[in-house]
Amino acid sequence: MSGINKVILIGHLGKDPEIRYLEGGVSVASFPLATSETFNKDGKKVEQTEWHNIVMWRSLADVAAKYLQKGKLVYIEGKLRTRSFEDKEGIKKYTTEVVAENFTMLGRKSDFEGDNRPITKTDSASEFNPSDADDLPF
Repeated sequence: MSGINKVILIGHLGKDPEIRYLEGGVSVASFPLATSETFNKDGKKVEQTEWHNIVMWRSLADVAAKYLQKGKLVYIEGKLRTRSFEDKEGIKKYTTEVVAENFTMLGRKSDFEGDNRPITKTDSASEFNPSDADDLPF
């Protein structure tokens, strides 16, 4: 039996996506995403924030670079990927990233009013419709 590697996150972008172009013109976008949860500890409300490194490839990266920006609320589906690299001193380091497979922009309709840029539908990105966000069950 094979395993399942599935991640679902809803959070706010920590900064605008950074887009790079690799050999052959392959685009890759990356940005930090903050997810927060609130719980009671010793009768006090405590908020805990986790930061996730998000990576998007090709057409999804292009859409993210065009429409996502720091502070925006986004729903992301993807998978965990751990990779290694060597730092400047030659020490092997590891990082775990969420490789996004699709995303949907969330938020109040007013967050997107005045933005006259058309939202394009691609094979790997969901069509943006701010009114859908009002129907979410949470």
